Amino acid sequence: MNATYKAMQVTAPGQLELVERPVPTPGPGEVLIRVEACGICGADAGVIEGMEKGVTYPRVPGHEVVGTIAAIGEAAPGYLRVGQRVGVGRLGGHCNECASCRQGLFNLCQNQPVTGSSRDGGYAEYMLARATGLVAIPDALSSLEAAPLLCAGIATFNALKKSRAQAGDTVVIQGLGGLGHLALQYANKMGFRVVAVGRGEDIAQEVSALGAHVYIDTHKKDAVTEIKALGGADVILTTLTDSEAVAPLVGALSPRGQLMVVGVGREPLPLPPGMMVGRELSVSGAITGTPYESEKTLDFSLLTRVKAWTEKLPLEQAPQAYQRMRSGKVKFRMVLVMTP
Repeated sequence: MNATYKAMQVTAPGQLELVERPVPTPGPGEVLIRVEACGICGADAGVIEGMEKGVTYPRVPGHEVVGTIAAIGEAAPGYLRVGQRVGVGRLGGHCNECASCRQGLFNLCQNQPVTGSSRDGGYAEYMLARATGLVAIPDALSSLEAAPLLCAGIATFNALKKSRAQAGDTVVIQGLGGLGHLALQYANKMGFRVVAVGRGEDIAQEVSALGAHVYIDTHKKDAVTEIKALGGADVILTTLTDSEAVAPLVGALSPRGQLMVVGVGREPLPLPPGMMVGRELSVSGAITGTPYESEKTLDFSLLTRVKAWTEKLPLEQAPQAYQRMRSGKVKFRMVLVMTP
């Protein structure tokens, strides 16, 4: 192992720079990961562009991390070994002590680091991680394939599992980017009638290939009218962060329908109380998942051949990769790959 490693850090909002750092030693309950791939997520903008409060700079972003264990700290679980393939998502490892952990709600732990935000993430050749946040990566998945599933994958897979949708129900996916393209695949494989809501005829063929049975182009048609004509939606899963675009779609829900929110908008989500009460509608949020749930996501993805559509660039080109993601031109997930 070299004494130093390369990392792409944010020195101040808007400033990404490649630096060399000393390779750290894992502390108690930690491991050192030799990173092989790290997905670029829209949530990275919070750190990179300074939109997230409380971030200490410099900070290495990235929370879709896959690699191998290079070193293990004291008091780490005995099943871990050097060379083992592992991943880390946005939730950086539960504390096992807070009220949520005592209830087994590990994804709601209030004392866990946020990877790439409150602690350094995967835009680097090495990173430290809590052992409680580690996800086992199946041999059949390459690091490039697995990385996006540790955020975009688990977020949409778990949201659909936590929804009230049953096989044969109509499920609407709103937002057809990095999260949405995986949501379409999962919804199809779970046996739902999948309706995709997006903008532009140019993505119609891709949306169909990803598993949508119906595509509604909001440039041409009113989504609420079209969904109602199909009998209404049992569940709407929205990946958008634009609350104004999300709110009107609630009108397309069938009685006792459910809006599942995974896109974190900065503005409040306005909802019509009369409609909510009159139809007994509900709104639920879903925050990614535990390492165990991430492993189930990977297993399901392998079993049903769900794959993230990816583009890749080397670590040194992280600024260009990030800007391509922000431009909306990437189809559909950008991943940084590390070279030896």
